[in-house]
Amino acid sequence: MQVGAEKGIAAQVLTDAGVNLEQARAETLRLLGSDMPAAAKGGSGAAACSGDMLLEALVACAGVTLNAVATALGIALRDATVRAEGELDFRGTLGLSKEVPVGFKTIRLQFDLDTDASEEQLATLLKLTERYCVVYQTLARPPQVEVTRA
Repeated sequence: MQVGAEKGIAAQVLTDAGVNLEQARAETLRLLGSDMPAAAKGGSGAAACSGDMLLEALVACAGVTLNAVATALGIALRDATVRAEGELDFRGTLGLSKEVPVGFKTIRLQFDLDTDASEEQLATLLKLTERYCVVYQTLARPPQVEVTRA
């Protein structure tokens, strides 16, 4: 096990049988579980971490938005898979190195679409999915965050 190695985590939602967040959670836990000991994660390793949930939220939001935009544009999707992968260095998250930033260095969002839509229609579909996906837009253009004490 190398805690300092750059390991990515991934989330996937399959839309052919509905949104499958449990499968996404299982896959992210499998990937993270092999990379970090449970004690280092602050728990048993059985629960999703915040990085898992962030990618799952992105995938779920992009999937719902994709479906809504496809419907609005009249694009029939026989099947669609949305995947998000992120790369982070756990040394920052675990406080092992002050030089390593906490959080994802990169996030990749991938759409695998089974449709008869033209390339032009697909480009429009993805452009509008990005435009109206709340989680994507929040990550792409981070809002000001205020921290207060109650």
